[in-house]
Parts: sequence; C-alpha cells; structure tokens
Amino acid sequence: MSSNGKAKHVKVLILGSGPTGYSAALYAARAELQPVVLTGMQLGGQAALTYTIENYPGFPEGVGGAQLGELFQKQAEHFGAVTEFDTANEVDLSRRPFKVIADSGEYLADVLIIGTGASPNHLNIPGEVELTGRGVSYCATCDGWFFKDKKVVVVGGGDSALEEGLFITRYASSVTIIHRRDEFRASPILQKRAKEHPKINFILDTVVTEVIGTDKLEAVRLKNVKTGEETIYETDGLFIFIGHTPNTQMFRGQLEMSDLGYIKVNEKMETSVPGVFAAGEAADPHFRQVVTSAGMGAAAAIQATRFLEAESE
Repeated sequence: MSSNGKAKHVKVLILGSGPTGYSAALYAARAELQPVVLTGMQLGGQAALTYTIENYPGFPEGVGGAQLGELFQKQAEHFGAVTEFDTANEVDLSRRPFKVIADSGEYLADVLIIGTGASPNHLNIPGEVELTGRGVSYCATCDGWFFKDKKVVVVGGGDSALEEGLFITRYASSVTIIHRRDEFRASPILQKRAKEHPKINFILDTVVTEVIGTDKLEAVRLKNVKTGEETIYETDGLFIFIGHTPNTQMFRGQLEMSDLGYIKVNEKMETSVPGVFAAGEAADPHFRQVVTSAGMGAAAAIQATRFLEAESE
C-alpha cells in the first residue's frame, strides 16, 4: 500500500490466494497486467489445509496441500504477480475503478477477480462454539496431531469427511464416522478405504445434537434420526465436515447470487457487473475441486485480459 495513505490503483486485483486466485494471477501476470493478490485470512485457501491432494494432475504420488499452494504462489510471482498479505472487507462495485477496502487501506481496481472460496459449515449446536479449539475442529490437517492415541468422532458423509477421517487414523486410536443417513455421498474409492480401515467404525442414521464438556470436549450427545433414541458418546475430538458456505457476504446486493450465496457467472466467469469476474468455490456449488477451481481462475483471467484489451482498442 502506498505510504501516503492514498488508494493503490491496480489493473487486476484478485481476492483470494487459493488455486483460483493464483491460477488467475499466473495468467494475468503472463499477460503483463501486474496482478495483485490479496491473500485473505488463509494463505493457499482451503486446499492448503488438506494433508494430501491425490487428484491434482501431474502428481502421481499425491502432493501436500500447503506445498501445492506454495508452488502456485511461486509460479505466479515468477511472472510478476504481487502477493499482499491483506484481507478485503468491503467493496464498491457501483463504478470503475472498483473500490476495495482492505485491512491495510484502499485499492482501486480496473478489473476484479473474486476467488474468495468457501468456509466450513457448523452444526450450530450447544457447546460447539465454546469448545472449538478444545476438542472441536474443522481441519484434520491442522489439528489431527493433537489427538495422538485418542478417540475421535468425524461428522459428515462426503469426500472430505472420509478423507479427513482416514487422515486422522495416523494419530487417533479410533475414528468413528457419524452420518445422518445410511448411505455416503463420498466417492467409492474413499468408502472402500474407510470401511476396510481397522481403526474406523460408523454410526449411521445419527446426528450430533450437543457438544459436552467444561474446559475441553468430553462427549457428544447423539440422536438416531429414525428411532429418536438419544445416547451420550464419550470422545476426545469432534471433527465436523458437513459442507461449505461461499465467502461472498461482502458482495451481497452488488452482484447477482444464488439463494445459497454463490455468485452467478456465465461460461466466461463474468458476473452481473462488467469487469468483475468470479471463479472457484465462491461461484461453484457443483464441482468444488482444486483442478476445477484452478481452471475457472485461469478462465477468469483470460476473459479479464480480453475485457481490458477491448477497452484499449
């Protein structure tokens, strides 16, 4: 940010430092647009919190999420992208250049690419907030180590729940996966791995209704959705993986969105405001993969480049 306190004017401002943001930055930098990436709270996005990513092309043995994020960043910066460790809090998209108010001051952007991603959903049950960080977690990669030789519970039935549950087995003595239905949405390969793992067991047709503990998590209250029967289940850890909500609150009322808060884009990643592009999980309720987010980020930057070229003709 400029030292005189004035807003910093950039051609391409990218919000978010995950696969979407840095893929967009790579393409914009190679087009010599000097993109600036505001990292947001989580450098590398959600992907950086994943222990191993097995389905990103080019890494047959898999790659660490944080490592992949560093490679994305290094490649974009090699071509001239600039990373600012800053978080956007407010935007004004009513006129160009677009105004973005961040922690360290104001930016003015000729083009804005939104790659703000999504954040994990909460169960919203008693005790959950109070015991977060004291046994309740939303990131196995971050916190799994703290549960060495302990009993943990994982809530969810999708890929992330089973992936993270499998990851935690390297530390925990047992992992119980609790799912509100009797079938999983997770991919067959993950289901097979989880069902065959000696440390993993399952409680199906069941929800967690309360987190119990004073200074730390001691147990969870479970309710069978078919019988209504309630039980207390002792555990040292509760990992919650029940989907995500897009980080798009600051664009409400300025961009067209779905009922769930995803920014509406066309096949060119264009939003309802010319010059504003959105990609990755902020605009993608369907695929939500590192590879698709990266692809969308590239598409957004290509289209942003064409948008600026058309203006200068």
